[in-house]
Amino acid sequence: MTKECKQQFTLRITQANSTELVVILYEMLLVYLDEGETACKAENREELREAVRKARSCINELMHSLNLEYEPAPALLQLYLYCVRRLALGEVRRDDTCFEEIRRVIQPLHDAYTKIAAENHLGPVMNNSQAVYAGLTYGRNTLTENMADQGANRGMLV
Repeated sequence: MTKECKQQFTLRITQANSTELVVILYEMLLVYLDEGETACKAENREELREAVRKARSCINELMHSLNLEYEPAPALLQLYLYCVRRLALGEVRRDDTCFEEIRRVIQPLHDAYTKIAAENHLGPVMNNSQAVYAGLTYGRNTLTENMADQGANRGMLV
C-alpha cells in the first residue's frame, strides 16, 4: 500500500462512523488482496507473506467486530473463516486464484455496507480529531486539504 493510500485511509478513519469503518476495512482488505495477487504472480514470497498477513489482519478485525447474537453475524463469520482458510492455502501453494475467490466474497459485502453507510447518520467514532477542510487552498493542478490544528489533545476520547 502506498504512503498516499495509507494517508487517505487514516484521514477517512478519523472522520468515519461505525458503518463507514467496516467499509474502510473492506477496502483495505481489497487493496491487500490486489497486492497479494501481484506478489504471487511475480513469485515474490516476502511481499506475498506480508500482503497475506495484512489481509488476514483486516479479516480478523472484521470477525472481532461481529455481534454474534444478531443475524447475519453467524453467516458473516463463516464467510470470513472461509476467506482466512483460502488465504492460508493460497500462501502455502502460492496460488493466485485464491485472491480472486476471496474478492468475489468480499466485494458484494463491501457494496452492501457502502449502501448501509449512506443511511447511517451518526457522527464519527473518533471525537476530538483534527478537522479537515477541503478546497480552502489550491496547489498547481491539485486540491489541498488543510487540517486545523487542535493542539496536542486530539484523538479518540474514552
